[in-house]
Amino acid sequence: MSFVFYQFKIALFAFKIYKVMDLQDQLKNLFPDHEPSPEEQIEEVAHELYVQKEPMICKFEKRKGKATTIIEGYEGTEEDFKILAKEIKTKLSVGGTFKDDSIIIQGDYRDKIMTILKEKGFKVKRVGG
Repeated sequence: MSFVFYQFKIALFAFKIYKVMDLQDQLKNLFPDHEPSPEEQIEEVAHELYVQKEPMICKFEKRKGKATTIIEGYEGTEEDFKILAKEIKTKLSVGGTFKDDSIIIQGDYRDKIMTILKEKGFKVKRVGG
């Protein structure tokens, strides 16, 4: 049963790659002389996070019987704080949200979050427990 599932999964993956390559080839055939102009090219700018003077607060709370880790005290822009929240959630593979100038992470991950933030150059203070 599982062997058939893996064969199907491999076939589906190969079909998706073929479909993408086929579309790219069709576009090249339709517009052989097309050169993308500099305005059309998307440039990715490395986004640096704001490093602050005051330490961020990493604290533990229980909400509705569930353990949560809350990060507060970021002094930069809200957009940078949202980016930081997303990076933390993806590195830890946990759920969470950005609300009221704080990051709320599901579970008690204070130690791991503090090491991630220290690697990025932030000062972090542990509060509670």
